[in-house]
Amino acid sequence: MPGSDELCFLSAVRLRRLLADGEVSAAEVLDAHIDRIERHDGPLNAVVTRCFEDARERASGHLAGPLAGLPIAHKDLTATAGLRTTYGSPLFRDHVPAEDSLLVARIKAAGAVTIGKTNVPEFGAGSQSFNRVFGATRNPWDTTRTCGGSSGGAAVALAARFMPIADGSDTGGSLRNPAAFCNVVGFRPSPGRVPGGWQEQGAWSDISTCGPMARSVDDLALLFSAIAGPDRYVTNALPEPGVAFRSVTPVDLRGLQVAVSENFGDLPVAAPIRETIRGLGDTLADAGATVTAAEPHLADADRIFHVLRATRFRARFGPLPAEQKAELKDTILWNAAEGEALTQADEDWVDGARSALVARVAAFFDDFDVLIGPTTQVQPFDIDTDWVREVDGVAMRTYIEWMQSCSRVTVTCCPALSLPCGFAEGLPVGAQLVAPMRQDAFLLSVAKAVEEVAGSGEAVPDLV
Repeated sequence: MPGSDELCFLSAVRLRRLLADGEVSAAEVLDAHIDRIERHDGPLNAVVTRCFEDARERASGHLAGPLAGLPIAHKDLTATAGLRTTYGSPLFRDHVPAEDSLLVARIKAAGAVTIGKTNVPEFGAGSQSFNRVFGATRNPWDTTRTCGGSSGGAAVALAARFMPIADGSDTGGSLRNPAAFCNVVGFRPSPGRVPGGWQEQGAWSDISTCGPMARSVDDLALLFSAIAGPDRYVTNALPEPGVAFRSVTPVDLRGLQVAVSENFGDLPVAAPIRETIRGLGDTLADAGATVTAAEPHLADADRIFHVLRATRFRARFGPLPAEQKAELKDTILWNAAEGEALTQADEDWVDGARSALVARVAAFFDDFDVLIGPTTQVQPFDIDTDWVREVDGVAMRTYIEWMQSCSRVTVTCCPALSLPCGFAEGLPVGAQLVAPMRQDAFLLSVAKAVEEVAGSGEAVPDLV
């Protein structure tokens, strides 16, 4: 049987096999991960609310399902019954939900053991995981830098081997960006593949979705299989059951038609990231793929995302009383104000513009099997910087503009995955893999093939 700390370095798939064979108990797996959190999370601040004793009680009982015995901490934007859920906001500092979200309920039903909550930016706004409740979560590869966000605590917990799987959510890159910054895998599935709970505000939105994070594609698929699938209350839920995604066979790279873009058309991207993406294209070509420098015509994607996001912020924060608005950070207030400033012409324009964008991207995939580009436009930045003001010499006007490499993909409705693909200047770089609409299983198969020839997810930060 592996030693205590060694258990934390095993894959989720390997841990499940040991648990199923009785070679290790759920309690032993749990205690190994708790011990590791207590020894190493101090300077990282990833698992911000903990329920270790409740977890030990659950681990001592009968567990069944595809995740049985695997420890997990849930993103602090996700409701957990009886366990504090703050949304990173002082307004909810002591909030304890009465019900689990659909995502958490599915993970529990699959046998996983909840150990706590992972840190987020306030209400998930922005890709820097800091808030006034818990402070900042630091990157395990360099604790002077951010881990990204909004699923930042989840990405750090995976990289530091505090848990083998993690859940997250993504609007403009919140599963993909922190995965790239922390050298793990983050998967934004097709809209409707992991339905939001009917109780949750905005659950039917197709610009926000929950999804899995892990250290490998196989582990990612294991969690994905437990959280994907239709729900009778959610009208846009896709019909395939989660079990359809559990086993991933890598595609044959020979002859695969791969489009590689260093900048998704015209975005400023830091030179080390562009170089790493070029190198990945060369590696895939050497493995037999047909690699072409190309990207779809993404005109209007930035404005589409801005209108849809601002509309949601207006709906969520606009009605709040003045005393509660006074507790919101300035970027949230700005985004809500942008929603208030939208005109009827903006709202009339966005659906048609998005339909045209989706059609152009679909036509692009008539010639290519997959699109690969940068997940992020910058490398992990200073922990005291709230958002990036300049990328490759180009000024950023807003707190979300530096993430357009992800938000442009969001509004295409395509599934997208950030995969570790190397290091530049000692910091992780993630490649964003994008497949045609609803081709989630195919994307996982491509990702596994790319992982086998170019992945760097097995690397472990020196700090831990």
